[in-house]
Amino acid sequence: MELVNRELSWLSFNERVLQEAMDIHVPIIERLRFLGIYSNNMDEFYRVRVANVRRLVGIKNAAVQGFKGTASDLLEDIRSEVMKQRKMFDKTYLEILEILEKEGIYQLTEKNLSDTHKSELTRFFHSELKHEIVPIILNPKNPFPKLQDKHIYLAIRLKKSNGKKIQYAYIQIPTTYTRFYQIKESERNYFILIDDIIRLHLDSIFSIFEADELEAFTFKFTRDAELNLDDDLSVSYIEKMEKSLQNRKKGEPVRFVYDKNMPDDLKKYLLKSLNLKEGLNAIPGGRYHNFKDFADFPDFGKKNLIYEKLPPLDHPDLVHAKRYLDVYAKKDVLLHFPYQKFDYVVDTLREAAIDPDVKSIKINVYRLANNSQIMNALLSAVSNGKEVVVVFELQARFDEENNLYWAERMREQGAKVIFGVPGLKVHSKLLKITRVVKGKEQIIAFVGTGNFNEKTARIYSDIGFFTSNKSITQEVRKVFNLMENNMERSIYRSLLLSPFNSRRKLTALIQTEIDNAKKGLKSGIKIKINNLVDDGMIEKLYQASDAGVPIQMNVRGVCSLVPGKKHSQNIEVISIVDRFLEHARFIIFENNGNPLYFISSADWMERNLDKRIEVGAPILDEVLQNEIQTIFGIQWSDNQKSRVFDKKLTNEYKKNQLEIPIRSQMAMYEYYQNLLAIKSTH
Repeated sequence: MELVNRELSWLSFNERVLQEAMDIHVPIIERLRFLGIYSNNMDEFYRVRVANVRRLVGIKNAAVQGFKGTASDLLEDIRSEVMKQRKMFDKTYLEILEILEKEGIYQLTEKNLSDTHKSELTRFFHSELKHEIVPIILNPKNPFPKLQDKHIYLAIRLKKSNGKKIQYAYIQIPTTYTRFYQIKESERNYFILIDDIIRLHLDSIFSIFEADELEAFTFKFTRDAELNLDDDLSVSYIEKMEKSLQNRKKGEPVRFVYDKNMPDDLKKYLLKSLNLKEGLNAIPGGRYHNFKDFADFPDFGKKNLIYEKLPPLDHPDLVHAKRYLDVYAKKDVLLHFPYQKFDYVVDTLREAAIDPDVKSIKINVYRLANNSQIMNALLSAVSNGKEVVVVFELQARFDEENNLYWAERMREQGAKVIFGVPGLKVHSKLLKITRVVKGKEQIIAFVGTGNFNEKTARIYSDIGFFTSNKSITQEVRKVFNLMENNMERSIYRSLLLSPFNSRRKLTALIQTEIDNAKKGLKSGIKIKINNLVDDGMIEKLYQASDAGVPIQMNVRGVCSLVPGKKHSQNIEVISIVDRFLEHARFIIFENNGNPLYFISSADWMERNLDKRIEVGAPILDEVLQNEIQTIFGIQWSDNQKSRVFDKKLTNEYKKNQLEIPIRSQMAMYEYYQNLLAIKSTH
């Protein structure tokens, strides 16, 4: 079975992010911010995916999916691709700086400062910045200090004029200040990185050494981020998690990124001290690292250099509603973020917190905002005497500490807190509100594709819906019983529930399309998903293609399926990368002219289908079905931000078959504006 390696496919996805930074039609400051997103993505890629590949090195006969060589060979290919993209990255950054200058925005370094600039920066350094700087002298006789992989460092080389004595040191770049110090002069705007302010004052920092030459070179490194939770039954789950988070800070280094101008002696010293080898682990780069900080690059008040604001829209069925729960009791309501307001989810919880009819609120959460409005609404519900049950997934990578914090807050206030399901991550996005109206129990459920996180809901494209349909709500009740009662088994006829029936049901639904195609009946599958790497599902899609089932897939990230080949002639795959992160997951099965619609929290990966609690739900309301169909159609017609997926991972843009340009995310916003306008006229 022909497959594309998932790591190389992921690098291709991140190249699509880099393409946004390279796109001359993207506002210039947004291009700089895409460089920041690209950099942050690459950090996580090394901390997770590359770290996993490194573990395969040395394991005899270790299989690498979609790759003919060994794990070591794959690491070589990864490094080669990263280096290629690094050149594109550096070139793009220089081009952006040139365009910024035409807009009156100039980057300063310690080498191109006027006397006025120097005076201001020196005042700032001595009055504020100096107190945050802790220089560390490196001595081969002493153990090398523990470095943190989320930070960047300046490696300092101090040299006497006679050249006989060379001293090394390092400085961690402080994170207590924004990375960008701004200076405004008349019509000109200047910025200088904190890194360069430190470089400017190296003589002052190391004055006691009387060095004749002082040089500073940026470096950073990345550790393996995998959490290892031991099986010691005498230790609580929270204690295990806290211990693992501490151990993550000591994880094995997997990448060393350095200024390519760093002298060999300094580079070799650092590599040896960090127990790394030149080659696979060492990535030469530019003068600056942690470009993720550029995701928050200031706009200098120049709104023409950033995306036009697209404020989230009201929902036609909720805009004038006094009680949201009454609306959901009468009809299903689908919400599409960030085009429509996530506030409706928060406000529904706030309403439930004070509604005397509401008896209980149950929710499972994966990633939360730091100052979570969702959690604050639930705290209000506890204070108002409601039964509140919160299922926390403590293994939400890089969000573990935030989830621990909120779990403790909720527990202290009297909520029932559950830490997932033993042996399985809980990745579903479920909410269940139970109320008693005129003596009858009524359940309102919410099933979503994205997190209960009001911050990411502004930039992640997700869908979810509120429903009181009993065929769905009774099964949502069963899912919460399962999570509360340690794997209580039930039968699920409506929901797609991993790891119990999702694979089986999806396989059966695809098989129905195969059978229909063979009978000459209407068939077809439309898939909107983030990642497709599961061998079994890919094999089933190949079988469907062989049978003549037309398959259209919109895959944002990793796709191991190869379209357009012998067994995939009827499969087309596109990927859209734009200002919002495509995160929604849904599937449409043609079903001989009676289409079936599902939304889901699950990607098609082994972990999502077999090793996590994931929930997919049918969309039964005809109006909402039409909306799902419209969403897919708008995105499929995109000829501005859509790339065609192929085996060579070329990331070529989808050719414009129409005279009019269609940028799906903008078209989607207009679609919801029109829905709102139509509703308001009736």
